[in-house]
Amino acid sequence: MSIFLSAPLRVILFIGGLMAALLPRRAELWLGPRLGRLVLACGGFKRRIAADNIRRCFPELDLQGRRDLLVRNFEHYGMLFFEFLHFFCPLPGHYRSYARRVSRLVGREHWDRAHAKGKGIIFVACHIGFWEMLAAAGGLAGFAPLVVTKVLKPAWLNAKITACRLSTGVRAAYHPGSVPQILRELRRGGSVAFMNDQYARPPMGIPVPFFGVKPNTLAAVAPIAQRTGAAIVPVSCYRDEDGVSVVVVEPELDLGPALSDTEKATAILAARVETWVRRHPEQWLWIHRRFKNAIWPEDDAERA
Repeated sequence: MSIFLSAPLRVILFIGGLMAALLPRRAELWLGPRLGRLVLACGGFKRRIAADNIRRCFPELDLQGRRDLLVRNFEHYGMLFFEFLHFFCPLPGHYRSYARRVSRLVGREHWDRAHAKGKGIIFVACHIGFWEMLAAAGGLAGFAPLVVTKVLKPAWLNAKITACRLSTGVRAAYHPGSVPQILRELRRGGSVAFMNDQYARPPMGIPVPFFGVKPNTLAAVAPIAQRTGAAIVPVSCYRDEDGVSVVVVEPELDLGPALSDTEKATAILAARVETWVRRHPEQWLWIHRRFKNAIWPEDDAERA
C-alpha cells in the first residue's frame, strides 16, 4: 500500500470500502477465495515468490501438495482484499464496528498478569490471518497497543489507516526513529507491538534460524526488554472456519539467560513465529521476500 495512489484510485477505494460495508461477512468469505483463485489463474500477484518460498520451506510436500497450499494461500489473499477494504469505508465508526464483529480475543488473563508487573509489555506477532485484528482486538480490549510500523505513502493513505486504527484504540510508533517513543511507552507500563516475521536488514536484523536457514530477522525485542524490564508476550492471529479472526495472547515468554544474548533471544522468537506459520501455513504472507539473504542447502550445493 506504499505505492503512489492517484485521486481516481482513492475514490475507487472509498467506493469499494462502502460496498464492503454493505456485504455480509459470509459474502466476503465466499467471494474472497474465488477472487484469490482468479488472480492466481491469471498469473498471480507475486506468485513466483510465494511458490518458491513454499517449495523451499516445505520440501516434504510433493508437487500437488505445494500447489494446493499455494491455491489456499491465494484464497487467503482474496479474503484479505475484502477485509482491507473496510479501512476505506467513509461511514463514521465503521472500522471499529467491523473489528468488533470479526475478531475474538483469547488469553486476556496473560496480558493482565504481565501488565500487573508494571514494566510494560512487548507483544511479538506476525502476519498470519487478518493481522490488523491483532492490534484492533487488543485495542478494543483496553490494551492500548503502540504498534511499531512505517509511514505509508501518500499522506492521505497513512492518515486514513491511522484514523481507523485509532478508532480501535491502536496507536503507532514510526520507524526509523521510534526507539524513544517505545521506551517512554514501556516505562509508563504500556504495551508495544512488533511484527517479527519480516526481513530486517542489518543492523536492525541479524541472521537466525527460520525454516532451516538463517534470514535476517528483527533483533530489537530482547535488547529493549532487557533495558526496560518489559514482559515479552507472544500474540498470534488466525482466521477460523467461521471467518472470525481469533487473536491468541500467550503466556509471558521467559527467555532466562538468553535475554542477554540478542542472537539466542531472537532465534527463540523466530522459532515461535515458525511454529505459528506451520500451524496455519495457508494464512501467512508467502509473497514477502522473507528469505532474501538466506543460503539454502541446494544453493550451497550448487556453489560447491
